[in-house]
This record gives sequence, structure tokens and C-alpha cells, in this order.
Amino acid sequence: MSDEKKYSGKTLHRGAASQSPYPLSRLAPEMPLVDMAREIETAGRFIDTRVSAQLKLISEQIKQLQEQAREVLEVARRDQQLHRAECRFKRLPGKIYHLYARPQGGLYFSLLAPGDWREGPPHEYRGSYRLENDMSWTPVEDPDTSPGCTD
Repeated sequence: MSDEKKYSGKTLHRGAASQSPYPLSRLAPEMPLVDMAREIETAGRFIDTRVSAQLKLISEQIKQLQEQAREVLEVARRDQQLHRAECRFKRLPGKIYHLYARPQGGLYFSLLAPGDWREGPPHEYRGSYRLENDMSWTPVEDPDTSPGCTD
């Protein structure tokens, strides 16, 4: 007899051990097909959960950004309306101006706060605003106690 191995009906794997379709060592654990399917299913559930959580977080961030965008647009709309209000004096940043509405329509600024009028303001008071350096307007809650309201 020769030293050649006789063909036993099984093909021997000749590649790297990590690429073998079957365990190469008798000590390697068996991986039945059912266990492999279960492992794939478990991994799929974990991936689905992780992706779902990430998408939910992104969705919440989008909603917050949309709300911030609405607020920015609302402030811009208000600032534009205030800049269009009639004003018979030069507006200076850092000063507080008081907004009134005429009965027939139209807004105007006055240097007089509602408490500065003897018998009350002549028209409906709409609020007091400080003109900022960037030409935006900041609402002033109580114009009678705010610094810089008397000029």
C-alpha cells in the first residue's frame, strides 16, 4: 500500500480555517442550522430596535427645529411690523419706544409710556419695545419701571 490517503467520500477543505464551511477541529462547537437562524433573528431584532430608537430621536429633533423655525419667523414678522409703524422721530438703538394703535388702523411709536399721559393714552396701547443694535425689537414688560424709558 502507498502512503496516499484514500478517498473516503468527503472533500477536505484546503482554505483558511475561518472560511471553512464546517468545523475543522473536533473541539469546535457545532452550529446547527436552527441555532444559526435563531442568532440571525435575534441580531435582526436588536438592529431594528436600535434603528427605531435613532429614527425616533431624529424625528424629535426635527420637530424641535421646526418649532424653533416657527418662533424665528414669528419674531421676524413682528420686527418687520414694528419697523413699518409710523414714527416721527429718529429711532436709536438702546432706547425704548411705546407702540399705540389708532382706531381707524395703523400703528405708531411714541416716546411717552402709558403712565406718562395725564388722562391716559389717546389710543390703544400695544406694548413697549427696545430697539436693539441689530435692529431687532425686544418687548419690555413694564415700561414705567424699565431703565431708559424717559428721554
